[in-house]
Amino acid sequence: MAIQRYRPYSLLDNLQREMSTLFQSPATETNFSEEDWTPAVDIQENAESYIIHADLPGVKAADIEVTAENGLLTIKGVRDSKKVEEKDNYKRIERFSGSFMRRFTLPETADVDNINAASRDGVLELTIPKMPQLQPKRIEVNVQQ
Repeated sequence: MAIQRYRPYSLLDNLQREMSTLFQSPATETNFSEEDWTPAVDIQENAESYIIHADLPGVKAADIEVTAENGLLTIKGVRDSKKVEEKDNYKRIERFSGSFMRRFTLPETADVDNINAASRDGVLELTIPKMPQLQPKRIEVNVQQ
């Protein structure tokens, strides 16, 4: 069984993108804007932690900001855009640039004080440890006579 990436608004985004291109005249213009770039993420859970992998190709680690506040995890940053000159024979540019932001609601079991973030080969890995589960305290009932 293959695992499919969850993309809640991909069909709607594609339709909106296609509709916006109907009124653009030159075929060589790019059909993308800076707002269109949303990094793809994979979220998994194991017994000890939650792990988030975010695809951030071309984003320097210094340009990534990760915050956890009020039950929300926020990943934001910017990828530099390069000016392209006509003389370089570009016909179409589809590499996204500009700022991005993703937010996730953290479960109550997330240990926000010990989140670890690492960036390698264009992938940001966040490891969010789980707090130890509190076991209910058993209270012994004394029998009085």
